[in-house]
Amino acid sequence: MSDKNEQEKRAARDRLAQQRERQKAGERRRRTLIVASAVVGVLALAAVVGVIAANSGGKSGKSEAGRVVAPSGATGKDSLAIQVGADNAPSTLTIWEDFRCPVCAQFENVFRDTIHQLQSTGQIKVEYHLATIIDGNLGGSGSLRAANAAACAQDVGKFSAYHDVLYSNQPKETVDAFADNAKLIELSGKVPGLDTSGFRRCLEDGTHDSWVKKSNTAFVNGGFQGTPTALLNGELIFPKKGNEPLSVTNLKKWVAEANKGKKPGTVTPAPSGS
Repeated sequence: MSDKNEQEKRAARDRLAQQRERQKAGERRRRTLIVASAVVGVLALAAVVGVIAANSGGKSGKSEAGRVVAPSGATGKDSLAIQVGADNAPSTLTIWEDFRCPVCAQFENVFRDTIHQLQSTGQIKVEYHLATIIDGNLGGSGSLRAANAAACAQDVGKFSAYHDVLYSNQPKETVDAFADNAKLIELSGKVPGLDTSGFRRCLEDGTHDSWVKKSNTAFVNGGFQGTPTALLNGELIFPKKGNEPLSVTNLKKWVAEANKGKKPGTVTPAPSGS
């Protein structure tokens, strides 16, 4: 009788232990479900906030709501590039820049003469793409205003000269001097024949603002690391190409290697003042 009671007690204890284990398992599943639901809720909220931020950013202003007006002669996908150099040049140098970007100014001031020499001899054509990264990082509108002004200069065939003037007279990154159209007009006086009523009207109206914003969106979506971004025939060369750093000597060498056995492009005389 004693053995039977002992067996019944053990069986009861086993059933109780099993029941407790089932309860614990159920509680663990319930906690897991609660945590998972909370994570999903946070991710969903983040997604909604991200969509709101993406949809609200950079959509203020009359020019953004209006028609995108590309500058005269713009080329490439969605007409977002301004080309300088012969159409049939054997190599293409693609440059993404922001007129407020100090590293862009350093790049231009170091390589300007070399790039012009390669252009003028038909070795390369350059496709300039404009971005407004500094406006987004520091606030202000100098990147946008200067890019619109450069696009207005392109309308009368003076982009290259005005582009160089802007970089040669770039203010400090934290001083948003290019946000003032009067400053941009003053600098246009350094390019013969650019300071006209048509240029001023284009500048004041922000004729190409939407085009500049579309170009900046293309830059962001392109996955580039920053400005300047420079590519030779689609291959990144800034700050280096492979293991070789970008330099005047290397740029000339890389272009010569890319153009080996190819004829230079047909160069037409640049407009006066360019």
